[in-house]
Amino acid sequence: MANSTKKLAQKSKTPEKPVAPAKKAEHAQTKDKRPTRPLMLVTGASAGIGAALAREYAAHGWDLALTARRQDRLDHLAKELKEKYDADSITIAADMAAKGAPKAILKAIKDAGRFVDGLVNNAGYGLPGTFTYSKWADHAAFIQVMLTAPCELVHLILPGMQERGFGRIINVASLAGHLPGSSGHTLYAADKAFLVKFSQSLNLENQHTGVHVTALCPGFTYSEFHDVNDTRKVVSKLPSWMWKSAEEVAAEGFKAASRNVPVRITGFANKCIAVLARLLPDPIAFALMKSQSKKIRLTDDAIDGGS
Repeated sequence: MANSTKKLAQKSKTPEKPVAPAKKAEHAQTKDKRPTRPLMLVTGASAGIGAALAREYAAHGWDLALTARRQDRLDHLAKELKEKYDADSITIAADMAAKGAPKAILKAIKDAGRFVDGLVNNAGYGLPGTFTYSKWADHAAFIQVMLTAPCELVHLILPGMQERGFGRIINVASLAGHLPGSSGHTLYAADKAFLVKFSQSLNLENQHTGVHVTALCPGFTYSEFHDVNDTRKVVSKLPSWMWKSAEEVAAEGFKAASRNVPVRITGFANKCIAVLARLLPDPIAFALMKSQSKKIRLTDDAIDGGS
């Protein structure tokens, strides 16, 4: 299941592509003569924010454990990280909807002789349409990927981080977790709100352990996310000031986790939207979301090809 890229060919004295100098790592693994670079596990690493965070951590001296469903994408990213940052990667093709995925991923990392210093819970997607539009099996898989698997990974990894006195955890949430629920994508905002509160609690519980926990809350981000969810046509009508690149989001996420910021909403505009949602009376905020839902979410009829 795992395809380790650790055994790469040695570089020549004059490599064809220069290796970008990695910035000093925050921590080094030293137990049992293990590698001196810390290891960051990134789920949903094949594209978008996950891939951008992998690049960000590689640039700061980390090795990577990359997991997603598409092995070819992972291998391509691992090669890029080695060439640009001299970062070693363990690539693990896994579907987080499978209940055994978290333990299988960690077993692959252990078998490669490494332990996890950092975790980015990024794997995710959305289910367009209203709640009853999708089958319960689809909602159950969504909950497994978006809620159960992230919690299980943290539960499995956190004790080791606490014992070693170092760890970094980023739970990729969303601006949606700070706003009223929308019509359509019913479970998405609810899940992201959970990740925000989950991260805040973990942050407080680990104040003196050396483990930093951050909920990273991007707004609309240029990535494949909206293509996978068939919402590209809808969200492309939104103004440019509402969008950020995956690289911008990743840079903010890295800084927030390094500083142990419990919640980071990316971008000034998104921060303003979140503050406004908190300050407005609930009925007014709810009415605004009701009026905007069709602009950011597909209706059942639209999914079926209607108007």
